[in-house]
Amino acid sequence: MRKLIAIVVITLAVASPALAGESVRVLDAWARASILASRPGAAYVTIESTSDDRLIGASTPVAAQVMIHAVEKDGDVSRMDHIETLELQAGKRITLAPGGMHLMLMGLQHKLSKGTTFPMTLSFEKAGEITVQVSVLAIAAEGPREAAE
Repeated sequence: MRKLIAIVVITLAVASPALAGESVRVLDAWARASILASRPGAAYVTIESTSDDRLIGASTPVAAQVMIHAVEKDGDVSRMDHIETLELQAGKRITLAPGGMHLMLMGLQHKLSKGTTFPMTLSFEKAGEITVQVSVLAIAAEGPREAAE
């Protein structure tokens, strides 16, 4: 009986992270190419969640720091605001895109070159960590669908 309980406990411990990770999907991860490594870059993703959760951070080996930024508009003036967490509502899709919310890549290790990819890990409060490959598109790209055309 003890062996059966141990097997069930081990199975649940191994299965739980995979099940938690399935509650959040990260789609269309991309970034614009950059001219210089000395300037910050920006990455964009679409996030879908089947349950309420929070994006609490992100990291990538190509940047010293990744910050979640929202864009506040006041008439014709836009300004970026650092936000600590991004709330995800069950069943709602959030798309980070140019001119709006984005992941700011601070302290780039090298410039981002069109046609390359890099890994980025998004950390969620409940779903845990999800690592995606970020495709680097043209400097003026508006999104991954444009690149496919």
